[in-house]
Amino acid sequence: MLHLIAAATAEHGSKTAYYVAAGALACWAVLLGVFGITRETFPPSAGVARVVMLVSGLLMAATMASAVIVSS
Repeated sequence: MLHLIAAATAEHGSKTAYYVAAGALACWAVLLGVFGITRETFPPSAGVARVVMLVSGLLMAATMASAVIVSS
């Protein structure tokens, strides 16, 4: 059974990188939504806002890059 899974993965390519990156981006979006709704002063400073934008951009870029890389 394992050799069939390994053969299918080798034939179609592993999409694990995309799933991990997309999952992390989705979790980040949910957390930002929760913090944005529940905290009136989110983000508390310009520095925190820049970090949030940086992390969001990096997660988006990683998701896009992994989607392109694992596509056939």
